[in-house]
Amino acid sequence: MSTRRGTALVTGASSGIGAAYARRLAGRGLDTVLVARRADRLEDLARRLRAETATAPEPLVADLSEPADLARVAERAAGDDIGFLLNNAGINGYGPFAGLEPELMAKVLGVNVVALTALTRAAVPAMLERGHGTVVNVASQLAFAGALPPGPLPERAVYGGTKGYVVTFTRTLAAELAGTPLRVQVLCPGLTATEFHRSRGDAPVPGREESVHEDGGAPVDRVVDASLAALETDRVVCVPGLRDPAPLARLAEAELAVRTGAAPE
Repeated sequence: MSTRRGTALVTGASSGIGAAYARRLAGRGLDTVLVARRADRLEDLARRLRAETATAPEPLVADLSEPADLARVAERAAGDDIGFLLNNAGINGYGPFAGLEPELMAKVLGVNVVALTALTRAAVPAMLERGHGTVVNVASQLAFAGALPPGPLPERAVYGGTKGYVVTFTRTLAAELAGTPLRVQVLCPGLTATEFHRSRGDAPVPGREESVHEDGGAPVDRVVDASLAALETDRVVCVPGLRDPAPLARLAEAELAVRTGAAPE
């Protein structure tokens, strides 16, 4: 990937995929805007990046489910120095749909859908004007699990729905921007060794040190490696660990068959 000097805005940067991706981009010479709810985690990461790389990290504490905070981050995402946007922030709100607290449901929709869309909209025009830019939106393999019942998968109607949106939104945007210098990717990791499952999202995981949920999963650096490799080859849909791309091709073929098969006679 080009190491053209610029700034990457990374949401969900306090742990997991976001923190690992920020470290990798800083190592390639990009300054970073680190967005998350936990100020202490962001300061720790910023301190580490300053010490280990010749870059200037910028902590930006924000809760993307709050409109005022989202507006501040969107303003920063629209800056003419932002050449890379990683929309990684996400919360799960797992549990039976009939018992899902309305406040938590709104937060899941706000972070996973509204914030991701708003930040992409903020960043893309300036990227187009400059003639370069990259947007990576983090979804989940659960975006493809709609018909599967819970057990061993989580109860996930709202979360899975939001990640399905991320996949469709990103693929459609990539098609719209085809022929421009922008690169657009949707990253769909499976179970990853982060602390994501240690909170439903109503509050961040406490503590200053990163942790890993008991379910384990793929090493986070492997997910970042897959995403960066997919960017090199302009693959729009990146599913870490998927060695054979044929299922994605069949998915596109099935979608076409549904649309053409439903055409008026």
